[in-house]
Amino acid sequence: RILFVVWLVSAPCAGWAQGAFLSSMGDVPLAPGLNEVPDKGVTFDDPAGRIIEAFATGAVTRDAVMAFYHATLPGLGWAELGPGRYRRDKEVLLIEFIGADSGIGVRYLLSPVS
Repeated sequence: RILFVVWLVSAPCAGWAQGAFLSSMGDVPLAPGLNEVPDKGVTFDDPAGRIIEAFATGAVTRDAVMAFYHATLPGLGWAELGPGRYRRDKEVLLIEFIGADSGIGVRYLLSPVS
């Protein structure tokens, strides 16, 4: 019974348990195959909430990245609003792509709900 509870609690995390999180968004995992570009991001605290922009690059496909976030973010409390768009509490997370699949860039934008 205890093992089942441990499995149940950790199951949503299984896909990224050994992975990393974005340094500026400690609650958003970095998809496998991506590497964060830390000096390109921006963090701003606003009275309405935090505004954070982060970037990552890697030799992965858009489909693989989107499938990872589609499977992982709901387990972290994010509700999917549409492709690459999630909401949790009073924040919205946008995941956008730059470049071709062979050398993809990913832009993450976290902002307060407007």
